[in-house]
Amino acid sequence: MEVVQVQEASTGSTVPRRQLGRYLRELRTKARLTVQAAAMALEWSEAKMWRIETGQTSLRSHDVETMCRVYGAPDGLKEALMGLAKETKGKGWWHAYGDVIPGGFDLYIGLEEAAATLEEYSPELIPGLLQTKDYHRALLRKSRPDLQAEEIERRVQLRVQRQILVTRSLDPPVLRTVLNEAVVRRPVGGPSVMAAQVDRLVEVSALPNVSLRVLPYTAGEHQGLNTGPFILMRFPVRGDGRSHEPPVVYVQGFTGALYLDKPHEIHRYAEAFAEIWDDALHEEQSTTMFRQIAREMNGP
Repeated sequence: MEVVQVQEASTGSTVPRRQLGRYLRELRTKARLTVQAAAMALEWSEAKMWRIETGQTSLRSHDVETMCRVYGAPDGLKEALMGLAKETKGKGWWHAYGDVIPGGFDLYIGLEEAAATLEEYSPELIPGLLQTKDYHRALLRKSRPDLQAEEIERRVQLRVQRQILVTRSLDPPVLRTVLNEAVVRRPVGGPSVMAAQVDRLVEVSALPNVSLRVLPYTAGEHQGLNTGPFILMRFPVRGDGRSHEPPVVYVQGFTGALYLDKPHEIHRYAEAFAEIWDDALHEEQSTTMFRQIAREMNGP
């Protein structure tokens, strides 16, 4: 019987452990294995399986490889999860694109799909969950001129599929977003594309789980100048009122993404978002601005 070396991780970022556990749980489910059956196949205890799948422990990449073999995971996913296992001991987790974990293995989406609440400050772009096809297409053409038209369309369709999250019938997340005024005035893709994009904001803001606010130029100095763009994700609570997993702050950079989950980090970003939210126009005022900008973009 092989003894797996599992460390109770009290330090370092919990995000890669939780992501690893989430993907391993999905693999087990797809393989139609119960926790008991998987534990028997791996010669581990059910309690150990629970700790792994809930991100309570760190795993060696060798053990992840064994689990992937039992679950019948494809080689590409197996390599990605083995790389993720090596990332579980960082203090603040910086996921560099194309580094240990393949760039196509989008770890953020797993967190986004599991979140109950997303609070976002976006000073430069319309957030991905709210983008129209043409807006996203224009961004791709500018940022990735090397992409063929077929690949651009594939990525646009993937973005559309991701947006189903906002309107799903079962427990859609609460989305609270603050956009810098420059975001809605910058004609990405040209005036007609941007007018349609702003119209989309009006449409989405009517959803009961979505609140959009604009931080106007007239706000002057504000906390967002210090934080830059970020997303604060909170997760569902259990019957006892405790969260399934702790909150995460996601900060996207040009060459990678930073995931923060220490209590003091969450507290500071939560306070910052509250200040930004209060400095922004209320939802009704923001919707009025969206409609006005759409008319200006469409012309006489």
